[in-house]
Amino acid sequence: MAEKSKLDDVMNLAMKRGFFFPSSEIYADAPSGFFDYGPNGVALKNKIIAKWREILKADNALEIDGSQIMPKSVFVASGHLVSFTDPLIKCEKCKSIYRADKLIEEKTDKAIPEKLANEKYDEMIEKNKLICPKCKNRLGKTGRWNMMFRVGIGPEEKEAYLRPETCQSIFVDFPRLWQTMRMKLPQAIAQFGRSFRNEISPRQGLLRVREFTQSETEVFFNPKKTEIEKFFRVKKNKLRLMIDNKIQEVTAEEAVKRKIISSQLIAYYLSLVQGFYESLGIAKDKIRLRKLTDDENAFYAKEAWDLEIQTSVGWIEMVACNNRGDYDLKGHAKQSTKNLEIMDNDEKVLPHVFELSMGIDRTLYVLLDLAYETEKVSGEDRVVLKLKPEIAPFYVAVFPLVNKESMPEIAEKVYKMLSEKFDASYDSSGSIGKMYRRHDEIGTPYCITIDGQTLKDKTVTIRARDSMKQKRVKIDKLMEELKK
Repeated sequence: MAEKSKLDDVMNLAMKRGFFFPSSEIYADAPSGFFDYGPNGVALKNKIIAKWREILKADNALEIDGSQIMPKSVFVASGHLVSFTDPLIKCEKCKSIYRADKLIEEKTDKAIPEKLANEKYDEMIEKNKLICPKCKNRLGKTGRWNMMFRVGIGPEEKEAYLRPETCQSIFVDFPRLWQTMRMKLPQAIAQFGRSFRNEISPRQGLLRVREFTQSETEVFFNPKKTEIEKFFRVKKNKLRLMIDNKIQEVTAEEAVKRKIISSQLIAYYLSLVQGFYESLGIAKDKIRLRKLTDDENAFYAKEAWDLEIQTSVGWIEMVACNNRGDYDLKGHAKQSTKNLEIMDNDEKVLPHVFELSMGIDRTLYVLLDLAYETEKVSGEDRVVLKLKPEIAPFYVAVFPLVNKESMPEIAEKVYKMLSEKFDASYDSSGSIGKMYRRHDEIGTPYCITIDGQTLKDKTVTIRARDSMKQKRVKIDKLMEELKK
């Protein structure tokens, strides 16, 4: 019960404070699985993306921005039209529809792979004597539901689809990028953007939705050259790997030597993505890299790792890390009848791909989940988001204690000064206690109050979010104090 209540608490806070909320919520026919971001959510989301961009820039990755609608041929080549399915089950009486693996998980409290044969799900439903949760009648046989959104282009309604992942643009653009960007292998190409999946049963807020933001990074490499020069940067980094159902901390170098991870190249990028989540303020003991079994692997993956984070609702997948081999370029070469081989020095090669597919919305939700805390202050509950200061929507907020005696004018000058260097907010609505609570709930690390004492000696009060301790500082020393 505690886990579910925290999910509800986080969702309520997100809606109350303008992080995110259901799309088109004023209409009764609004479908589930779509969310809009408010100003605080946009600010946090942009900071997550900016952090990952810093890492990509340091790795000399290229970034593209591809179309969200792509022709049928792309998804014939990628295999999505045949293989991008979820197991669907329908009640024989009331016709309610469920996702088979999730229904079994909920009733048995066991993790169920989503890539099993339909018959396996039927066996588990029979064995556990599962019935329709709504009408308590018999469930039908498991079928398959393709999650692609189909669209018609032009008056002829030529068949096309909303992309279910951002990476296909990278694959089909690869020949153009190779010609124009003076690349050499290995080369990372990244994209941030919207993807669309017609989920059977969206649930748990941002954790399973029909429209979402992804960051997908595709690393093109020569399969004969997986020892890479830049591996020295990460070889001593400790990775939290799930080995034989136990988490072990193993250096990237040791993981490659012991063949836990297949190559330096893959260990390097797993280290980058783990380091990224640590940089967001997530404790290392909340992170694991779990190697997937053959039953769990995506249809295109030769080797797969999931970066997962422990939250109030259990371990949640944040990043799918897949060795896609030559699946993608081979498929597009065949479907398009174009030769996608390139020259790597003197060798002709069809590049292989290692992928980091990151859920930005999930990442944002998990940050809220882990940062959300309640404390008793003077007998009342104080809700506070203990976000890492550099990713909070605002770093500092400025308040006049009262809206008179020239305090607002001084507060606005202080706000203008601080906003040149920091993400700052100006707030003058309500009592000082209410303003503090509002900014505690959106994670603002520091609040500056202009009061009667300010008029006398040009000092202000700095109040820290986590400790609630206060100190007085001269206005001309304020910038220096905040930079600390």
